[in-house]
Amino acid sequence: MNIDILTLFPEMFAPVLGASMLGRASEKGILNINAVNIRDFAANKHKKTDDTPFGGGAGMVMMAQPVFDALRSVGAEKKRIIYMSPRGRRLDGELARSLAQEEDLVFLCGHYEGIDERIIDYWHPEEVSIGDYILTGGELAAMVVIDATARLIPEVLGNNDSVMEESVYSGLIEYPQYTKPREYEGMGVPEVLLSGNHKAIALWQLEKGCEITKERRPDLWEAFLQDEERLAGLSKQEKKIIEKVFNDRRQAWQKKI
Repeated sequence: MNIDILTLFPEMFAPVLGASMLGRASEKGILNINAVNIRDFAANKHKKTDDTPFGGGAGMVMMAQPVFDALRSVGAEKKRIIYMSPRGRRLDGELARSLAQEEDLVFLCGHYEGIDERIIDYWHPEEVSIGDYILTGGELAAMVVIDATARLIPEVLGNNDSVMEESVYSGLIEYPQYTKPREYEGMGVPEVLLSGNHKAIALWQLEKGCEITKERRPDLWEAFLQDEERLAGLSKQEKKIIEKVFNDRRQAWQKKI
């Protein structure tokens, strides 16, 4: 995958996207990340990329000219463009999977009070948000989207099964994890995880995932229960566990009233 990042601060990306699994993916040629400095395309001698907004208001707005030229420099006309914006679609697993199917992506990082609206009118980027809060710029948000997307590309993580087992992609929040030692400061590991019985372990993981999802993300739990296609593929034992967790929920509610 080729990723072009248009930003006023290209130096922010290498320490994050050049490390760990994404860094190794770049070394192997699976990812090609190119940070482009929008300031290099400013037509004025001071390399100014922002100006005051028409109509007044606080802050500065990024000008159209340097952004247009930066987009053209990476051939954005034929690529999927993502503009990091608090008014955009909220990032979720479905969007990350969609982005991971692309061969080329362009990320546009705004700054100050945003970008000239004519950039959006002409280029029609997809506006994407990572939450209902404001950052100083789109750089950190772009890193989040790139990480969530790139790790879904085959060979980036090295184990595709681990992706599908994770929270959201499985429909449930991930079950608790343990590692060595078997006991630490009086706290042990659930015996089933030490049993070597892979079927029992899988059922325990499913039950814990259901319990945690029900408690902490009731929205995901309800969506999971309504996913008929996913539920149809479960075994009888797996369905019994889901029914048990569902009934435990009802019993807890009945006790409250």
